[in-house]
Amino acid sequence: MSDQSASTLTTNRQQANNLLRRDVRFLGNILGEVLVHQGGRELLDIVERIREQSKALRAEFVPEIFDQFKENVSSLSPEIRHQVIRAFAIYFQLVNIAEQNHRIRRKRDYEVSAGETVQRGSIESAVQDLKERGIAIEDVQDILSNISLELVMTAHPTEATRRAVLDIHKRIAVDVMELDNPTLTYREREKLREKLMNEVLILWQTDELRDRKPTVIDEVRNGLYYFDETLFEVLPSVYEELERCLSKYYPDENWHVPDYLRFGSWIGGDRDGNPSVTAKVTWETLTLHRQLAIRKYEEKLNELMDLLSFSTNLVEVSDELAESIRSDREHVELKCVELWRNTKEPYRIKLGFMLEKLANTRDESLKGSLMRYNNPDELRQDLLVIDRSLRHHFADYVADTALAKLIRQVELFGFHLMALDVRQHSQEHENAMSEILAKMNVVADYASLSEEEKTDLLHRLLNDPRPLTSGHLDYSESTRECLSVYHTIYRAQQEFGVNCISSYLISMTEAASDMLEVMVFAKEVGLFRKEADGTIRCTLQSVPLFETIDDLHAAPSIMKELFEMPVYRQAVAARGNLHEIMLGYSDSNKDGGVVTANWELRVALNDITAAGKEYDVKLKFFHGRGGALGRGGMPLNRSILAQPPHTIGGGIKITEQGEVLSSRYSMQGIAYRSLEQATWALITAARLAKYPEQAPQAEAEWDEIARSISETALVKYQDLIFRDPDFLTYFKESTPLPEVGELNIGSRPSKRKNSDRFEDLRAIPWVFAWTQSRYLLPAWYAAGTALHQYAGEDEAKMNTLRTMYEKFPFFRSLIDNLQMALAKADLVIAKEYADMIKDQTIRDRIFEQIEQEYKLTSELILSITGQTEILDNVPVIQESIRLRNPYVDPLSYMQVQLLTELRALRDNEEDDPQLLREVLLTINGIAAGLRNTG
Repeated sequence: MSDQSASTLTTNRQQANNLLRRDVRFLGNILGEVLVHQGGRELLDIVERIREQSKALRAEFVPEIFDQFKENVSSLSPEIRHQVIRAFAIYFQLVNIAEQNHRIRRKRDYEVSAGETVQRGSIESAVQDLKERGIAIEDVQDILSNISLELVMTAHPTEATRRAVLDIHKRIAVDVMELDNPTLTYREREKLREKLMNEVLILWQTDELRDRKPTVIDEVRNGLYYFDETLFEVLPSVYEELERCLSKYYPDENWHVPDYLRFGSWIGGDRDGNPSVTAKVTWETLTLHRQLAIRKYEEKLNELMDLLSFSTNLVEVSDELAESIRSDREHVELKCVELWRNTKEPYRIKLGFMLEKLANTRDESLKGSLMRYNNPDELRQDLLVIDRSLRHHFADYVADTALAKLIRQVELFGFHLMALDVRQHSQEHENAMSEILAKMNVVADYASLSEEEKTDLLHRLLNDPRPLTSGHLDYSESTRECLSVYHTIYRAQQEFGVNCISSYLISMTEAASDMLEVMVFAKEVGLFRKEADGTIRCTLQSVPLFETIDDLHAAPSIMKELFEMPVYRQAVAARGNLHEIMLGYSDSNKDGGVVTANWELRVALNDITAAGKEYDVKLKFFHGRGGALGRGGMPLNRSILAQPPHTIGGGIKITEQGEVLSSRYSMQGIAYRSLEQATWALITAARLAKYPEQAPQAEAEWDEIARSISETALVKYQDLIFRDPDFLTYFKESTPLPEVGELNIGSRPSKRKNSDRFEDLRAIPWVFAWTQSRYLLPAWYAAGTALHQYAGEDEAKMNTLRTMYEKFPFFRSLIDNLQMALAKADLVIAKEYADMIKDQTIRDRIFEQIEQEYKLTSELILSITGQTEILDNVPVIQESIRLRNPYVDPLSYMQVQLLTELRALRDNEEDDPQLLREVLLTINGIAAGLRNTG
């Protein structure tokens, strides 16, 4: 880049930052006017006074100001307090909108000012890098044919924002973006301001809390919203950009990129701990997926109907198109669509028949007939007939734009829109298997068998063509439901295609028998079948979910045991010698702490990959990352590059959860940038896997150091979390954990069982509660002790850690994630939450331990990185946190006050719904302010 270009980019970046400040100030002023309009000048003055004091305390902690600040917060009347909470919470919503818009603006400004310069992290930069490294077309084709990324939406209850509120956010975002329009007149700007004032007023008068828990189908519709609004358009645009760049740098090839980037879903398929997800709900989910896909295709065909007005008076269409229309006239009766009356416009006639056949796809009575599309390839073939005809009379541009995009959409989405994964806990399968085998007199008590006895029995059953179940036997409700799921999957594959459900995930996989049980159930309904000649047909794969530290240790030996079984190995071969394996970031983090979880996941990735290679099986790793730092959360491109390159050969799946969905995919510009960066990371990782860079000679030594640090961290973490008898009391009383369960943000219960055991608490509320109370403990605790145990006062060892940070990607990623957590944590405020603990001895002892660990971790991070302050390496995020804290702090102090009052009432078996409502409002506000829930 030339000095002039660099100078221009710097100037534009400064101007863009000024525009962000303009937008935040503009929206803040509008909110201020709404506050005056709704609550009088007094309300705005109170909010401003609290904000100014909070800001002053962040600049310099003065005990007198702190006492005055707390007095101002605690003395608010309930009515005013309610409005103050909402004012701060809505301010964060508006800031988040401004920041999202700014991301889109920054990308556009870069593209405007950069000229020929290629943006780092773009698709073009990845392709340009391949070209500059001299990688041949054949090798590029090989890279593209082997990369795969599936992003899986989950309904984990971490999206605290209602859909109605998100809709308002979107309207505000569109209007704020229009402020950048230089052609607006003075009056148009005034009208835009009036419109935004109206939207903020509507936001103020819209309840941000749900009055009931969402149903599973509500959650399904929420997930489909992102397809309807952004992904249906954005995904093919990413492919289009990749093909453009390939054609630019490798012009001798006519590129059609394989389908490497897709979305999937757990919503409506994940029944682990959620009794509301039944076989009936799963079928309804798949039906909703198809309905949306067909509706989107109908919209596109109607757009083509408007566009393709070509007349045979002027052009000659292909004989193939004419024959296709003749066949449609013979076989398709038009009921939903009128026949296009102008006989000289054949494309519109053809599209009319296509719309009729699409509508008939919903009609089960027409299945198999020529009246409907029986599979998406039939629709694709009709589109290709139109494509070839357009090219026949040199309308290539139309074929290359509108039509090519629709063809890609059909290839990507089919009639099932996205793959649905099914997930269930391993214990449920064992329970059902025990009952079925007992009723068939196979074995009286399957559950009591040893692991070896179980696998031997299940292996025999897989080889035995005889059924295990009978319609004449009466099974328990849970076993009937278990079997019904498999029948539903079989029926779904017949109706929607085998790709609609092909992965069955098994939570808490602890042994090979957990996997084989699912295969035996699949055999019962025809999803697994051994033919007379010995060949295996298998359309459903058992996918283990290794979650705890012990499970990660056992994973390689479990997979080796399965690959040793001939019938299982044949089933894998029937699935293209590809096996999917899921690794859980949330439970491993909850079980072993952030340092140990990261290390053990790395070890498991390498060891399981080696096991797959030994048996010539490609592995697709499914990374169960959450949105928050304490659950493996990080930007999508970084999460791809965080994997050792040699482990991505079979493809990658990554969960997209909760607040991540709305932050990444609610706006087309941000969705495109996120998927573009993911594509860049995927191609980069695939290139590194194909052409490995020379690892530093010291990496083996660094691995050993990391292992020892992990071992120390595990002991330190579990000493507090599992072995301190008072810890659970500390956790429940110093965080809003009990109240989080009353926030109607998900259909799934917050515990796997009706139990107060720590082991039965889900990882999501575990992280959510620590985030709300500003500890963020799961994302950093035990790191300081572990690093200090290794280095101590030894400067040579500290220099080794500094070198590891500089040259060892795993260690750098770990340290940078620790930095992010430490920056968002605030132990001054966490101390306020700790003061809610009734037993002062417990409070003081454990808080002191946490505080010392926080200080030690911070000191060592700064020493390792050479920074002056935490997050000096990412000043944009550092500044964002610094600017947000004065607005989050008042919500935290009010939450502590409200929790104290509410819990005092409940201790006396009283309650106050209004008080609970205010607590829940602070939870929403803090979640928006920290941009993280669970």
